[in-house]
Amino acid sequence: MLGNAWVVSAQGLSDNHAGANDLVARILESRGITGNTAVQRFLHPSIKEYMPDPFVLRDMERAVKIIADSILAGEKIAIYGDYDVDGITSTGVFVKYLRALGCDVVWHLPTREGEGYGLNTSAIDEIADSGVQLMITVDCGISGVAEVAHARARGMRVVITDHHSPDSVLPDADAVVNPKRGDDTSEMSYLAGVGVAFLTVVALNRELKSRTLPDEMRHTIENTNLLNYMDFVALGTICDTMPLIGLNRAFVATGLKVLDLRQNLGLRVLMNVAGIKHASVYAAGFAIGPRLNAAGRLSSAAPALELLLTDNPLIANDLANRLHNMNQERIDIQNAIMIRADEIARECCSAGRCSLFVCGENWHGGVMGIIAGRLKDKYNLPTCVATISDGVINGSGRSVHGVDLGKIIHQALSAGIITEGGGHAAAAGFSLDATNQDEFCKFLEQSVLEQLNGVPPSDEITVDAEIDSGAANMELVRELSALAPFGQGNPEPTLVLRGAVLRYAIPMGNGSHLRGVVATSNGSDLSFVGFNMVGTPVGDFLLDDANTNTKIAILGKLKENEYKGHVSAQFFLDDIAII
Repeated sequence: MLGNAWVVSAQGLSDNHAGANDLVARILESRGITGNTAVQRFLHPSIKEYMPDPFVLRDMERAVKIIADSILAGEKIAIYGDYDVDGITSTGVFVKYLRALGCDVVWHLPTREGEGYGLNTSAIDEIADSGVQLMITVDCGISGVAEVAHARARGMRVVITDHHSPDSVLPDADAVVNPKRGDDTSEMSYLAGVGVAFLTVVALNRELKSRTLPDEMRHTIENTNLLNYMDFVALGTICDTMPLIGLNRAFVATGLKVLDLRQNLGLRVLMNVAGIKHASVYAAGFAIGPRLNAAGRLSSAAPALELLLTDNPLIANDLANRLHNMNQERIDIQNAIMIRADEIARECCSAGRCSLFVCGENWHGGVMGIIAGRLKDKYNLPTCVATISDGVINGSGRSVHGVDLGKIIHQALSAGIITEGGGHAAAAGFSLDATNQDEFCKFLEQSVLEQLNGVPPSDEITVDAEIDSGAANMELVRELSALAPFGQGNPEPTLVLRGAVLRYAIPMGNGSHLRGVVATSNGSDLSFVGFNMVGTPVGDFLLDDANTNTKIAILGKLKENEYKGHVSAQFFLDDIAII
């Protein structure tokens, strides 16, 4: 191998005549999914199969009774969300539902640079001053002990719905719905904030049906199909990199179907602007999500939520194009910072660290999380990227398998090393005084080592199956698609193709990527692409004309490629081995 070590978890097709269904079964078995019932549930995820009674979540009954009372009393209700896609879609689910019932509802999304993550007392004062009597938090609030106390002191009732890890003391809210709270036995801690918000709406809908309602409200509730909210739920779940297991898998599978129907005006226009033909996890995570996120990263997330809620085509077109342009601006900012961030990361790696902390002067805070994710992927280390300004450090982190970064951030907060922080296993945000930078770096490294039992993150690549290159065709692509949707907790199958012969490779795109062709064992050609491979050992080998006609094994993912109406199998290359 020119890259990392390969560990094969399942043997695959011995030749191009073997059945692709057999490979799917072996991959499922290697992932611990066995037995006909479990396999069928996995291959055909449905809301009906996976949907729990929402009242299994702690405090759910109390929460929906409070909300239902407020609705029937005609009170003004505020939804307080977050500025990322999970927070935007969570807010969208609640606002859309309450508006349909004719409620007096307002919403607030904080600004990343001005207010920061979570509840803010100034915003709470504005909400209270506007006459709000009930504030519902979505995708935030679990760490807002002082802010919730302030809201209640201002005369508002507070219902928290969240999915982030709580501190040792919960806010004294009227109800706290969070599957991560210590006394919650629902076993649904893998839900995104939008998943918790949606289950709350489902429970609220049931509670309202049990009440005496005005005729118009009764008619609306009885004719509301909550599955139409699944496009929002899928987007928030995918973009918050939640594991696609259990109910999340059903949420995403159903949500992508709803998204493909393009019923939501704003999302339909945004998909057209982004050139998206078909909804997929990739389209949601790498095309729709970044555009919705761009507003919150650069200024206010309000335009993204307004796009999801508008029914005016002119407004939708204006907002979608604005988000598209903001996303390009975000990319330019990100690319400029990434160069220096990567230099610092390389220095950290050369020092033999098991974690990365990268910090720069006056970097744009809106792209810290993206850069942390890129560096995490490149170096396979939990990574925190931050900006320092006026003596304060603000940053975001992304983690690898086996390291719960949210737990580390909460421990740092409890230890007084950072001043603010929160998150979950895969991602977290934090703030600290610049004088504590070295202490935080030491704490991060020590905590990561403890979670990994002193062993650095493995450089091994787990291979789902090793197959003959002659079996790499569209039939296999279609069979493997039965394992979708792919994402955290259910990665796209990684394959090793044996018996390939290199025909050629050339640079493409911006010069950092390459494409080429290998001949398979049955003499047919298979095209491949390799992203960010130019300048790597793999890229150097493939681009060297002297290696033409060399027999190799290739590692990566087999996907469908459509070009000018022609559909074919294409291999997305991660590594090679010389035979």
